[in-house]
Amino acid sequence: MFIRKMSLPRRSFLKGAGAVVALPFLEAMVPALTATAKTAANRPLRLGAVYVPHGKIMEQWTPTAGTGFSFTPILKPLEPLRDQLVVVSGLFRGGENDHAVSVAAWLSGAVAKRTEAENVHLGTTIDQIVAKKVGEDTPFPSLELATEDFTGYVGGCSPGYSCAYMNTLSWSTPTTPLPMQINPRVVFERLFGHPGTAAQRLARMERNRSVLDSIKEDARELQSGLGSADRARLNGYLDNIREIERRIQQTEAKNGLQVTLDAPLGIPDVYGEHAALMFDLMVVAYQAELTRVSTFMMAREASFKTYPEIGITIPHHPLSHHGNNPTLMATHAKLNTYHVQLFANFLKKLQATPDGDGSLLDHSLILYGSGMSNGNAHSAGPLPLLVAGGCMGPGHRHIQTPAKTPLGNMWVSVAERFDIEVTSVGASTGRVDLS
Repeated sequence: MFIRKMSLPRRSFLKGAGAVVALPFLEAMVPALTATAKTAANRPLRLGAVYVPHGKIMEQWTPTAGTGFSFTPILKPLEPLRDQLVVVSGLFRGGENDHAVSVAAWLSGAVAKRTEAENVHLGTTIDQIVAKKVGEDTPFPSLELATEDFTGYVGGCSPGYSCAYMNTLSWSTPTTPLPMQINPRVVFERLFGHPGTAAQRLARMERNRSVLDSIKEDARELQSGLGSADRARLNGYLDNIREIERRIQQTEAKNGLQVTLDAPLGIPDVYGEHAALMFDLMVVAYQAELTRVSTFMMAREASFKTYPEIGITIPHHPLSHHGNNPTLMATHAKLNTYHVQLFANFLKKLQATPDGDGSLLDHSLILYGSGMSNGNAHSAGPLPLLVAGGCMGPGHRHIQTPAKTPLGNMWVSVAERFDIEVTSVGASTGRVDLS
């Protein structure tokens, strides 16, 4: 018997001038006649955490407890993904009812030290705990993304609390907050190459050249030795990268003509387009195993962002202080639903992206939630939280934890999913039973 099959190492790249593009998982990475459990087909687990500020209209978020619940208005966009969705309720964070405390606690389960100076102290966040375990085999242990520029915020951004607590989701140590990147162009170049000065990048934009142009010869040579399924998968992956780059170039060209000082090249004017680009970059980063851990702050606590694309001109923060006004509450619920819709689109792309014997969503654990429940009162709980992916057991479930379960208990259970033994995370007192 003759076995004629190309065998590629999992960490394979297409290289060109100024660009290095990692390959997605291909069948050619599974050696012929080798048990798939011992090869690249045994796919790793990814972690994603997506944060939204200012809580939710909880009565339009929280479904009935148990299996097979009816989807509430805010969760409705996620209904097609019901089988890979678990809602977790009853979690509380500690500390004051404050914006800085809310975002700082979300992935740490810890209470931020009260200070407006540089002597901040929190706790290592669950994304970084996981990154230290699974990030060693990838070029980037983790990605930290956002949509709003925080660099101008220093000192106290919330009474008694440093801006450092509001400027990021991720802490690599209790005293080390990690910066978040808002520019899709910068993220793209970090992942796929084309470094250089702003002038050099602008010159490339004017030539309208793709990062893929420089690796096309390498890609053509590789494709000649692949089977039909792998060729289709590689073409789809490269087309996805090219489409993301095209959208970034389109935005750069538009912004470059507008001569605006507060709109860096590469950041779309429309929020939904900006968020979608960041989500798409997360998808290709997972697909190519450039990273297995990412965090995304869809908006900042105390954000004054408006959403005219869906008819909301009241800034997000004042809108969340609705004072129980039915009209304002309905508008806030509409915004909550919009954020969920963008998140649902991200999950659908993960679900549609092949990965080994399943999809990226099958091999991911994706968190979505907020550090507040009722934004009007900055309530510490019960917090809105859901988990998507194929590693949480049966889907279409709503797990109601005991009253005032510490948020850190959830992160202990997430660590367990990555085979990480931790005695505690933040102020945890145990674990959440996710079975």
